[in-house]
Amino acid sequence: MTANSFTFKLDEAQQAELRRILAQSKYRPEQVPHTQVAASIPDCRINLYTSGKLLVQGKAAHEWVTFILEPEILKEARTGYDQVHDPESVQPHMGIDESGKGDFFGPLVIASAFVDEGLVEKLKELGVRDSKKIGSDNVALNMARDIRKILGDRCALVTIGPRAYNRMYAKIANVNKMLAWGHARAIENLLEKVPSCPRALSDKFGPTHQIERALMEKGKQIRLDQRTKAESDPAVAAASILARAGFIHAMKAMGKQLGTDIPKGASTQVRRAAERLVADHGPAILLDTAKCHFQTTDKVLAEVGYSRKDLPSPA
Repeated sequence: MTANSFTFKLDEAQQAELRRILAQSKYRPEQVPHTQVAASIPDCRINLYTSGKLLVQGKAAHEWVTFILEPEILKEARTGYDQVHDPESVQPHMGIDESGKGDFFGPLVIASAFVDEGLVEKLKELGVRDSKKIGSDNVALNMARDIRKILGDRCALVTIGPRAYNRMYAKIANVNKMLAWGHARAIENLLEKVPSCPRALSDKFGPTHQIERALMEKGKQIRLDQRTKAESDPAVAAASILARAGFIHAMKAMGKQLGTDIPKGASTQVRRAAERLVADHGPAILLDTAKCHFQTTDKVLAEVGYSRKDLPSPA
């Protein structure tokens, strides 16, 4: 990305909003191969390709991106601010994030992703952002696939399935300590592939020393940072999407195995699905499908005529 050329990946809603804006009379329509729409204003050319890729070029490109694209379409400031406000975001480091922590069903998935300045530019072009800002599972899955193509072997995934999760919780009884263990493993696994990585960054979920204590020999050499809203960092954003994709794949596999859709979250719909599973398979099914320390477990079991004492040991 140069000072006069900017590339973004837009989702369907963003593409629709861009088409609406470019239909205004101040934009001059252009004919460009393989575009949905192309237009120009003085010193700025705007091409939206059929792939969803947006290319903005010209002396006035930065101004258009800053005052039109970011506030009206992207709804966030991305361009040119990273190196000013967070210079470490483009320096070599890894980001770690998790998915599934608040979901009754399914595993806890922790991902790590390494970036340097060149990789950050490629991730920006892809439109990588915090996975919680991605409304569609399919978009998240596709973006995770593209991230893996960009990063190659410079990412790692740790999946703690429900049975292992319940076994760990029975011993530890502290979700933050389990998260710290998972983060530490994701760091260690990525250091096997990128041993020179100097720093690891994650969202702040508990005392930093919890992760530090869980790290093994390789990890003890790395600088470990935690901060709130760390998903604004490109490495953490990439990790968040990889973790979410891992969680989605696991949920799809679980649903296929059980022959039913398994809903995400911890809603009434989730409770009803859990009640049906217990009615069909008995209380033990929760050990292999759900995070049993959730209060949802007690409500589900009571509704179907059981109690927590009817759950077998997860060991």
